[in-house]
Amino acid sequence: MTRSRPATYLALILALLALSTPSAKSDEAGVSDDAILFGQAAALEGPSAVLGQRLRQGIVTAFTEINAKGGVHGRRLQLISRDDGYDPDRSVAQTLRLIDEDKVFALIGAVGTPTAMATIPITSARNVPFIGPFSGAEFLRDLELPNVVNIRASYDAEAESFIKHLTEDRGFTRIGIFYQDDSFGRDVLVSVKRALAMRNLELAAEGTYERNTRAVGSAWRMIKRAEPEAVVMVGTYGPCAEFIKLARRSGSHPTFANISFVGATALAKELGSDGEGVVVAQVVPFPWDRSLKLVSDYQAAQKVLDPTLTPDFVSLEGYLSGRLAASALEKTGPKPTRASLLRTINDVGRFDISGSIVTVGVRAIDAPPKVFLTVIQKDGTFKAVDRL
Repeated sequence: MTRSRPATYLALILALLALSTPSAKSDEAGVSDDAILFGQAAALEGPSAVLGQRLRQGIVTAFTEINAKGGVHGRRLQLISRDDGYDPDRSVAQTLRLIDEDKVFALIGAVGTPTAMATIPITSARNVPFIGPFSGAEFLRDLELPNVVNIRASYDAEAESFIKHLTEDRGFTRIGIFYQDDSFGRDVLVSVKRALAMRNLELAAEGTYERNTRAVGSAWRMIKRAEPEAVVMVGTYGPCAEFIKLARRSGSHPTFANISFVGATALAKELGSDGEGVVVAQVVPFPWDRSLKLVSDYQAAQKVLDPTLTPDFVSLEGYLSGRLAASALEKTGPKPTRASLLRTINDVGRFDISGSIVTVGVRAIDAPPKVFLTVIQKDGTFKAVDRL
């Protein structure tokens, strides 16, 4: 009997684990007298590189700020980042390298659903903290995965947010979807269909593209036949920008609504003058709103790290992840282990980060992370909106 691809893939991961699992386990891996080492496997090069780079930038900003104040219980927080190209196989290799060779204490700032699906079996088997993945996938919110620490809203919540606005604020009924043809895209596809079904609506059209490509022509041809009033977009900044520009050139002007994973500022830069009116869902506070202490602290820390850095949504998310990790370590005490850190995170469940509350684990069920919408302006900046 031919083994299915998922089963084969799982068998490969288990084989790798059997070869690489150390004979003597140490919960204190990555913890020395003066430092705690974190690892990041993310897209740092290639067509989705801006996502991993900005997330890394935010984490380093937070760690630098914490270290300048003496670190956590006298230990500096350090980060090793390795490029996985937003590819599941490479992500497995880099994750194993971070755990086995670099001896990191915890993983932070992973990018993507398909890469997380490939690496979660590794981190769960070893109880390695997996903090702040840049993904709203439903499987990451399974309470049976206590080592996963989500700080962002789910894709289900994002889908509900913009489908509500598109249908109730704008009165649209013909809505299409353009999505990455993998676990990420299909996860959001289910959420969008669910949100539409609650309003007795169905998708008007679907179009897909392959991860790490910009081959979107056939997807646009499939979708344009339905003459949609709006198109939900589930992908990274490159292909989404290509799709929108293709639609504009053909004379079609539906409302485009993007999942937060797109990388909002990178999308706006790619689109240029074609970006006006494009909607992007967000899962972190508006990074230019200095009335929020969180944003004020984030911007100040950025200036200290590098005066040329500019605020954006992805790096703010990385900053939040870094600050949460530091806060949890502070509460864990001077002798942290992976198990004690995860126990603290899941027991506390509610962290005050510069006046902004981040809920994780069970606490996030009753007080889920927020979603809000932004619209790209004519000059490429963003406007936060309550209604479209």
